[in-house]
Amino acid sequence: MAQDLNVSVENNENKGTSFFAAATIAICIVIGYLVWKFVMGASGNFQGGDAENGHPLPGNYLGMVYKGGIIVPVLMGLLLMTLVFSIERFFVIRKAAGKGDLEKFVKEVMGQIKSGDVNGALAACDTQEGSVANVIKAGLLKSEQVKKDGLDVEKATENITKEVEQATSLEMPMLEKNLTILSTLVSIGTLLGLLGTVSGMIKAFAGLATAGTPDQAQLANGISEALINTATGIGTSTIAIISYNYFTSKIDTLTYFIDEAGFAISQAYKRAKGNN
Repeated sequence: MAQDLNVSVENNENKGTSFFAAATIAICIVIGYLVWKFVMGASGNFQGGDAENGHPLPGNYLGMVYKGGIIVPVLMGLLLMTLVFSIERFFVIRKAAGKGDLEKFVKEVMGQIKSGDVNGALAACDTQEGSVANVIKAGLLKSEQVKKDGLDVEKATENITKEVEQATSLEMPMLEKNLTILSTLVSIGTLLGLLGTVSGMIKAFAGLATAGTPDQAQLANGISEALINTATGIGTSTIAIISYNYFTSKIDTLTYFIDEAGFAISQAYKRAKGNN
């Protein structure tokens, strides 16, 4: 019954997270377009007040970015997505680490487990909270339960290990959600930047191919579009890959602490049974 309830709660959380991700993607793209069209494309940024045919005012970077073309708002949306999902993951993983110094907490609990102070370890888990504390608490409670059930060492150890694995499986999806989006943004940012670069170069060469004197305005706009898209795409991919690697490293650290604590609980139970 409890397992079915956990599955139901997890499914509801997955639906909520999927809706959040889909809504965030759509909103970021819309915001990127609105900023590009009405802020960067404002008439005051261009000579003669003409955003479509006029040149950007000298030193006006908003107008220069606007001239990057229609791919720019998409890239801006991707950049905004990267920032939003990075901030969201930062707070989720920070919450999963619990209160206080996680490494100090794990060392303290490991010492309590090895000395047989289960109540002290449970109290520390309640104080720390977080994913690691939740998994350790589940393992300790299962350890106490199998003691009362009088199971043999091998069967009891197997039950404890399964409980730790089940508790971990409930915690890890929450930590890994939206990381796939960040990893996808690494590739999409680069590819869209490259697409904008190719589009800009096509316009630049079209300006050179004009009969007679080359169209310098079209040539300049094409080169500007190519460089702006390249810079925006590279910037988006750089932020996304830094965020992805950072959060992956944090999750690996949490996983290591969980595995270490689970092994310590099993070993403590074996030692306790061996001394009896």
